[in-house]
Amino acid sequence: MNPRRKKRLAVILAIVLGIGSAIGLVLYALSQNIDLFYTPSELVKGKGKQLVKPEAGQRLRIGGMVMPGSVVRDQSSLKVSFKLYDAGGDLVTVEFDGILPDLFREGQGIVAMGVLKDATTVTASEVLAKHDEEYMPPEIAESLKGMQHFKPEYTEEQLEGAHK
Repeated sequence: MNPRRKKRLAVILAIVLGIGSAIGLVLYALSQNIDLFYTPSELVKGKGKQLVKPEAGQRLRIGGMVMPGSVVRDQSSLKVSFKLYDAGGDLVTVEFDGILPDLFREGQGIVAMGVLKDATTVTASEVLAKHDEEYMPPEIAESLKGMQHFKPEYTEEQLEGAHK
């Protein structure tokens, strides 16, 4: 091989290695930012045909309905915990330290993003409440088919305070 061909081969190999390295780094970065979506039943029983369960410490999103009567607030901080359920009947506890959205209430559909603490507990970093009676993400709508939506019941004091 003459020197000119050796130079071309070296340049081509360097370009291929550079592009391969860049693609590898991009894929690695993307894999670190993937949050898989689960319903409470999928989290407890497993997802898909192989019934794959997430491991403790894995980042994920979980969506379901807030169990009426399950919201527990810490009086000295912003910590709150509540239970989520879906049509499968399984319960998952969500722990959150922060301000909940205005639309958050018991019997309401929510999506929480966070880290799996143990098999049935998620430590949420963000909680999103459903913004409208009509819209629901397709994954949650599918998992909640056949379930009834709880409408909030207000006391007379609450109703009077709303009209002031």
